Amino acid sequence: MDNANPRIRAKVETRVVTVTDKNDAVADEIDNREVFDMIRDINDPEHPLTLEELNVVEQDKCFVDNEEETVRIEFTPTIPHCSMATLIGLCIRVQLLRSLPERFKVDVAISQGTHASEVAINKQLADKERVAAALENSHLIEVVNQCLVAKG
Repeated sequence: MDNANPRIRAKVETRVVTVTDKNDAVADEIDNREVFDMIRDINDPEHPLTLEELNVVEQDKCFVDNEEETVRIEFTPTIPHCSMATLIGLCIRVQLLRSLPERFKVDVAISQGTHASEVAINKQLADKERVAAALENSHLIEVVNQCLVAKG
């Protein structure tokens, strides 16, 4: 385990879903809070905590451009040499690909200056062929799926 004693933060209050939010006939834009809600409960691969609780993902590091149909997530590993950073980025990417409308292009990257291998890991996460190959690995997709299963 890379980080035996991570700092834990309180979860952000759950967003209130309105009747309009549930109405599929009403066209609404996707915002950064909606994207954050899609990824906040991803389980960390090493700890029995979510990425939100570990402060790996934050609402203000979720960027949505509805006109360009892009979503960019910057995440912060708990320590600068986290060996799980690539897996965490892959989990975030998979969750968004499964949750967002297909028209959106998803970009997931480590926040600048927060990991010793950020350039190499960001290059891996941006490479569609490498991501596709990773998701064809039955063991790896099993681990990803375990991280994406909501707790309790």
